[in-house]
Amino acid sequence: MLQTILLVAMIIISVALSAVILLQRSEGGALGMGGGPSGFMTARGAGNLLTRTTSFLAVAFFVCAIGLTIAGNYARGSRSVIDADAVGSIALDQPQETAPAAPEAAPATPAAPSLDDLEASLPAGQGAPAQ
Repeated sequence: MLQTILLVAMIIISVALSAVILLQRSEGGALGMGGGPSGFMTARGAGNLLTRTTSFLAVAFFVCAIGLTIAGNYARGSRSVIDADAVGSIALDQPQETAPAAPEAAPATPAAPSLDDLEASLPAGQGAPAQ
């Protein structure tokens, strides 16, 4: 239940953080998209508001991520992947492999035809090409 709530909050925070970052004015125009005065919110106060909102959402994102990690560890319990009891039970659950009684005899004829078989199947005048 807690993981679901945190996951939904993480998605909402991610979308809001993306929107707030995209609303901000470009500083320096590294991609050639100038930051001229014709933007949506050009006042200095709006810039401070967007900067503070971005900071708040970034902190909320990281807190939510840490909360999801902690909630996931509580849900898993105290079992470890390399728990000694678990390793022993895994080894006992597998069936024991037995060696084959006797090796199988090789087949009398090969499974795939060889080049000698191909030359033998050709008519008499069409053997290997002369080099």
